[in-house]
Amino acid sequence: MFDVGFSEMVLIGIVALLVLGPERLPGAARTLGGWMRKARSSFDAVRSEVERELRDEELKKAMASIPRPSETLASLNQSLQAPTEAINEAVQSVTEAADVADKR
Repeated sequence: MFDVGFSEMVLIGIVALLVLGPERLPGAARTLGGWMRKARSSFDAVRSEVERELRDEELKKAMASIPRPSETLASLNQSLQAPTEAINEAVQSVTEAADVADKR
């Protein structure tokens, strides 16, 4: 989050000790730690919410690209219609030929 080195932390500690004094420094450090903990947990919650929303959007896009079963069945029905008609015509001509042969 922040790029603070060891020497900068020591300088902040010395200034805090001089300003607050040894009596109030531990309480101030606990309070600052609590604030940092709350800020970090809030940041993590927002980050996880954004990640979940992104996953949800990706899932919605993936589901939209999948063809619906009714559309698939309709296209399959159309593609099978011509061969089915050809088979029916062949069966009908064979049946007619068999009827003619039976009459003789």
